[in-house]
Amino acid sequence: MYLTAEKKKDIFREHGQSEFDSGSAEGQIALFTFRISHLTEHLKKNKKDKVTERSLVRLVGKRRKLLDYLKRTEIDRYREIIKKLNIRK
Repeated sequence: MYLTAEKKKDIFREHGQSEFDSGSAEGQIALFTFRISHLTEHLKKNKKDKVTERSLVRLVGKRRKLLDYLKRTEIDRYREIIKKLNIRK
């Protein structure tokens, strides 16, 4: 499995406030970004996998909603996470 509990803790430790802080917007955005990159690589090899394609579109939408929320509420945190994860807008 590509996403283990240890990998999740690393993501939350790096982008959240602690390794157990799975509720922060930055931690969730970082986790979604990791999953999106994994699914994108999978779809490059398996072009006809429509179920994975649908999952990818849903994840991108969830990440977009969280980014829009951060942009509305705290623009500094938004700019920081965009820069740190190298997400283009």
